[in-house]
Amino acid sequence: MKKAENKIVRCAWAAKDVNIAYHDEEWGVPVHDERTWFEFLILEGAQAGLSWDTVLRKRARYREVFEGFDPEKVARYDKKKVRALLQDAGIIRNRLKIAATIGNARAFLKVQEEFGTFDAYIWKFVGGRPKQNAWKTHERLPAKTAESDALSKDLQKRGFRFVGSTICYALMQATGMVNDHLVSCFRYAEIVAR
Repeated sequence: MKKAENKIVRCAWAAKDVNIAYHDEEWGVPVHDERTWFEFLILEGAQAGLSWDTVLRKRARYREVFEGFDPEKVARYDKKKVRALLQDAGIIRNRLKIAATIGNARAFLKVQEEFGTFDAYIWKFVGGRPKQNAWKTHERLPAKTAESDALSKDLQKRGFRFVGSTICYALMQATGMVNDHLVSCFRYAEIVAR
C-alpha cells in the first residue's frame, strides 16, 4: 500500500515554475517598502493586456533597466533613455507603458512628498490593515472592488497612468492589501497569521 503523499495545496494559478516561487514567497504578503511599492505599481501596469507570467519572466531585466525601481532616477529619464528602452527585448517594449513608468515615477515622488511615504498613502484605502477574504474558489474572486475603484480614481487624479481599477485590484492582491489566497491554499493561514 502506497503512503499518501503530502501534496502542497496552492492557489490554482500557481502551477508553473515561473509563478510558484512568486506565489509561495511574495503574493499577498503586506508590502511597506517604497521601492517594492514602485516596482509593483510599474509591473502591474506593464502587465495590462498580457499574462503575469510574461511580466515575471522579464522582472529581472526590469529591475536592471529601471535602476532597481528607484523612482528618483526613473523620474529623470529623457527621450534618449526612452529610445534605449524601446530597443530592449528584455522588457515589454510598449511606448505608452514606458512613458507611463516615467510619469508614474514623478507622481510617486509627489505622493511621497505629500504623505511622507507612498506606503502611508496607499494603505489608507484599506483602513491601514490587510483585508482578509475567505474565497473557496478562484471563480469567486472579483476583478475589482469599491476599494480598487477608489484607489484607481485617486491615482489617476494624481497623474498616474495604467492604474485602472482591475490593475489596482491586482496590485492590492500582490502587495497584501487583500488576502486573496484560497482558504485551501497553504499560504492563506500563513498570511492571516502575519
